Amino acid sequence: MPHPRTLINPAALGMALALSPSVAASTSTDLYFQRSLMADAGARCALFTPQVQAALVSGREQARGAALRAGSSPQSLRAIADRARERARSTRCDSPDLEIAAERVRRGFKGYAQLVRQEFPGDIGVWKADRSVSAQRPQWRLSQDVLQGAVKLRLGIAGRPGAENMMAVVHFPDGSKPYAARLILRDRRLTSGAYIDSRGESLKGLALARRMPKAGPFESYSAESRSLAGADLLPPGLASGWAFRFPAESAAAMEALDPREAIQIEFLISSAPSRRVYLEVGDFAAARAFLAITSG
Repeated sequence: MPHPRTLINPAALGMALALSPSVAASTSTDLYFQRSLMADAGARCALFTPQVQAALVSGREQARGAALRAGSSPQSLRAIADRARERARSTRCDSPDLEIAAERVRRGFKGYAQLVRQEFPGDIGVWKADRSVSAQRPQWRLSQDVLQGAVKLRLGIAGRPGAENMMAVVHFPDGSKPYAARLILRDRRLTSGAYIDSRGESLKGLALARRMPKAGPFESYSAESRSLAGADLLPPGLASGWAFRFPAESAAAMEALDPREAIQIEFLISSAPSRRVYLEVGDFAAARAFLAITSG
């Protein structure tokens, strides 16, 4: 970890330019500190273009997810973020060390800010982000595909520019026709942190159902609309599916969760038991930050 009396360590900023989330715990916590520090300093001192600032925030969230998956506790990461924020506040905007560090960040993240597509892998699932824009048709900007048994699901952010929504498209091979859907998450206000029933096992491959509380407390978001999915939103290989649109605040709630935990979508079906599909939260926050990178 950076020495507590070091305001800015320009040499250490070289670590902040590595964008792979597959790093050791000590490295990922250092990355998280450096990226948090520079993101806070960048916002306070207007050090970066909006493109680089958004790329830095995305990289910061990747480092946070990597640190959690490598064994760091949420409490320790909150302490790191607090320390980085205080360090940024106590550093003068015209500090020579800060400018050296900022220039290294600009060089390191400039190319990243130009990427159009990026994948954000978790323990099980992968979020795929796409910054390309089409005014002619709706498209997936962010998506995770899930195959649970024979049920196929895609969750993410889709739509046209200026009208993008949190959406799920599901296909039931038995012809089930869900009339409603709910996005269910751990209630962050009534719990102290993620519930992960690992029992000492590795998170790699840990069933998603064991990454959620068994009996709550939960917060849920009912779908605002249901329709047959158009061809533009159907995942590859599907000829039909049901599309559900969820409230905008559901994305913000999911972004605030621990990347190691899971959520579920419950589909309500007439004269039949409801069907539940689980998804990994993963680096949803980092992927959303990547989408926020503007062209330029």
